Parts: sequence; structure tokens; C-alpha cells
Amino acid sequence: MKTPIYGGIEGGGTKFVCAVGSAEGESLAETRFPTTTPEETLNRAIAFFQEQTRLLGPLSGLGIACFGPLDPDIHSPTYGRILATPKAGWAGADVVGALRSALPVPIAFDTDVNGAALGEWRWGAAQGLSTFLYFTVGTGVGGGAMVEGKLLHGLIHPEMGHIPLPHDYAHDPFPGSCPFHGDCFEGLASGPAMEKRWGQRAESLPADHPAWDLEAHYIARAMQGFICSFSPQRIILGGGVPQQPALLPLVRAKVLRYLNNYINSGAILEHIDTYIVPPGLGARAGVCGAFALAQQAEAGI
Repeated sequence: MKTPIYGGIEGGGTKFVCAVGSAEGESLAETRFPTTTPEETLNRAIAFFQEQTRLLGPLSGLGIACFGPLDPDIHSPTYGRILATPKAGWAGADVVGALRSALPVPIAFDTDVNGAALGEWRWGAAQGLSTFLYFTVGTGVGGGAMVEGKLLHGLIHPEMGHIPLPHDYAHDPFPGSCPFHGDCFEGLASGPAMEKRWGQRAESLPADHPAWDLEAHYIARAMQGFICSFSPQRIILGGGVPQQPALLPLVRAKVLRYLNNYINSGAILEHIDTYIVPPGLGARAGVCGAFALAQQAEAGI
């Protein structure tokens, strides 16, 4: 019996990563290219999977972990489409429809952060947990949630990057960069927000720059709220911004201070270093999550 292979797409606002992989999440072939127009980008994805099908055989499922907002409700008339997004040309793009018309395989469609959360649950830092949160802080800010063993969707899906945060304009006069909400979490703490505030990209800022203390403040304030709201067993912080080594220790310390011993759990009070953690899969979380979505599509979940 032939070993099944799965297709995965990590569809970001900056780049698409397309891969085929095994049931264990191992990538067998992969390509990446810039996110341009929907037609050009999706056609490149289709061409990749058609070529891999010729080389490796038919896919057992395809998982799409995509930037949003998007519609993941299979009963909705706009299922599989991108909704209102600042990404030019992508509002209303029918991602699933384009791929389904060219690739006769079961397809699962979810947000990039929910996909990454699923990947971390299967193979990474959330193994053995039932309720946890995954965040990416980079070009945008997004959060994925698994609650009692299921990815959270609700009305549409969580948009954790767009919660309001306390904003002291005397300390931080930056108005925020979100085109919808100004100084929401994403508007204050994303990579583009840091670049606009400080005049240089986050990765070029030295570890002792005041930017990192302010960034840790906003992330910790958001985590304080989500800990109180979801009571997660663990929080995973991914994306490009948290790759600065000085940031995560600052976030942990501020979370402890802002919670002020209110959450009486040893996981936080005594083991904060293993409570707020980087992704176990590193930059592979999104692609591995797409493989996991593909397996769910195959199983009809």
C-alpha cells in the first residue's frame, strides 16, 4: 500500500510556501514565492502541486493555512474566500475555489495561525495539551486557539491581533499603524508598527534599544488579557519579532508583573519560562500545520 502524501500551503501576505509531505509532517518537496495577485499566486501553487502529483503520485489531502480575515465555515456562501483585508487585490479572493477546480483532493481551509497552532499540537510545543494559544508577531499580529482539543472558530475565527490595548500617548505618542483600528495590538506591536515608530526594521534594532521594552510591554498586556480570558495551558509566541533573544524574557517578566499573582497557578508563578515559549517547530509551524489540516481533510474532520 502506497504511503499517503499531503499537500500544504502556508499562505502569507508576503509569501506563499507550498509543500508536499508525509503523515509525520516531514516535507518531501517545497517551494516559496512572493504573494502577488490572487490569480498569479494561486496559479503558481496549482502548478507546483500538479508537478508533484506527477512525480510522487496523487495527494491524499490539501491543507491551506492562509492569511485573513477569511471564511472557514464550509456552510457559508463565502467559504474559502479572503474577506476584508488590507492586502491589495485579495479581498474576496476565492482561494479554495481556485485550488479545488484544479486539484481533485479533499481540502481544509483555516487561518495561518490556527494552522500553526495545529502543527504545534501535533509535533511541537503544544503536544499533550488541550487548551493553548499560538501567536505570531511579525508583518501582522494574529492568534490561533485550541480549546478543549478543537481549533476555535466561532462566528468566523479569532482576530486576536486586533484587540484594543492600554495606550499611554505621553509615553508612546505613536498613533498605531492598523488601517482599521489604529492602535490595536497589531497597530502597536507588529513589525511594520515598530519600523514606523522607530524608523528602522525590528531586526536592525540592538538588544538594548528602548523599542524592545515597549514591545514587551504591549505583548505582555495582550497576554495578560488572553490568559484571563482563555486560561490556556501554554502560550506559544512565534513570528519574526519574537526572534530577538532579549524579547521573550522581558515579556515573561512583565506578564508576571501585570497579572500581579491573580492567576494562582504554578505553571505561571513558578514555571513562566515553560509557560510562554517559542514554537517547537520554529519557522516550520505553518507548513506542518498545513499538513495536519490536510490530514483532517482526508479524514473528513
